[in-house]
Amino acid sequence: MKSAVEVKEAVRALKEGGVIACPTEAVWGLSCDPDNDEALAHLMRMKERDPAKGVILVAANIRQFQPWLNQLPLALHAPLAASWPGPNTWLVPDNGRSHGLVRGAHQSVALRVTDHPLMKALCEAFGGPLVSTSANRAGDPPAMSAEEVVSIFGDEVAAVVAGELGGNAKPSTIKDLVTGKIMRS
Repeated sequence: MKSAVEVKEAVRALKEGGVIACPTEAVWGLSCDPDNDEALAHLMRMKERDPAKGVILVAANIRQFQPWLNQLPLALHAPLAASWPGPNTWLVPDNGRSHGLVRGAHQSVALRVTDHPLMKALCEAFGGPLVSTSANRAGDPPAMSAEEVVSIFGDEVAAVVAGELGGNAKPSTIKDLVTGKIMRS
């Protein structure tokens, strides 16, 4: 099996345009630089994911999302601040900052401030938000261990980060920030 790496090595792989696998709050995920065309395209191919669906961005803190949140009415900042960090993903109106493969066919971008210590450390060491999407091929259940990730993706992943899942029973809740509608609970 591919040997697990520490945060510093994973960040090097991210900055070189790689897709990494790492534990998240509930499942194993795949992450990459949200501004790297090749990394995003590789991620979509790996997952066999419809690019129209978009992906979630995770950050270590709300400050890392400032470029995505400028122009957002002040009143809409309160729900974000009240629910982060934690298992709450918000669909925030896109201000033009998001890469097309991150946003997909939507007018919003999915953002979450993680409370998983390892994901937080990755975002801090990377210096900004990362893509976070479940480690699976489209339609299959998400990987629940590093071994599963390697058996699914093999050398398609640049690095597998050493760590444990966060213990949440299910993925994050997804809510539309403007309407309050729950898209996934």
